Amino acid sequence: MYACGLRINEVRPLEVSSIDGQKQLLRIIGKGNKERLIPLPTSTLYGLRSLWREHRHPRFLFPNKGGTNAVHSCVLYRTFKDALREAGLPSEITPHVLRHSYATRLMENDVDLRTTQILMGHSSIKSTLIYSHLTEPTRKKLRSTLDTIMADL
Repeated sequence: MYACGLRINEVRPLEVSSIDGQKQLLRIIGKGNKERLIPLPTSTLYGLRSLWREHRHPRFLFPNKGGTNAVHSCVLYRTFKDALREAGLPSEITPHVLRHSYATRLMENDVDLRTTQILMGHSSIKSTLIYSHLTEPTRKKLRSTLDTIMADL
């Protein structure tokens, strides 16, 4: 979820055919049945391949235990909460925090707002603006930029 900024309901029904391994893209059907293509980091691609090799379900990347359908969102939430507990992190953290962090990291690394909007699947730029914080890495870049500007005065 973090590596691609996905909503939990976009992760759940992912199909093997959603991955284009050659182009390293993930095809997502998001809110409103809208399709978008997300760059798939190499490490995530390898991780998904490894996971699939364990179950080899012909359709779903995350099948339910019986292999009859995609995993239920309740199972994903429970797995997420278990991972938080194991990591000693606060139980208040939600899966959406991963999506939020993805958008924030994109902006910290100078990915423009329109590209971030497309990757997040937002129909309105206003939704994307929610993720634009003045984070410490952004402040650091800003200080560096201001130092450069002020040095010429």
